[in-house]
Amino acid sequence: MSKKILICDDEQDVALTAKFRLEKAGYKVILAVDGVQSVEAAHKQAPDLILLDINMPAGNGNMVFQTLKKSVLTAGIPIIFFSALPEIQLKEKTKEFEAEGYIAKP
Repeated sequence: MSKKILICDDEQDVALTAKFRLEKAGYKVILAVDGVQSVEAAHKQAPDLILLDINMPAGNGNMVFQTLKKSVLTAGIPIIFFSALPEIQLKEKTKEFEAEGYIAKP
């Protein structure tokens, strides 16, 4: 059974490119385009990993992160920030929220 990755990102081109590359590597990929969809998809799909954009509509990445970590259903899912913020800010957010890491978008 393939591992599932939830990509939470409102930038369609970025999300689809990441989805394509991850599916080529054998992962099942789920997409969510805003904060509300991200939380719903995480609860319904129980992914093995979440790639989370910080700046999204309908609930930013900070809110999504906190909501998922407080939920019994999703607290154990690793979350990696996936953002175009400057790397120094990504490092700070990762440390502040105790995320598993970050990936800087080009």
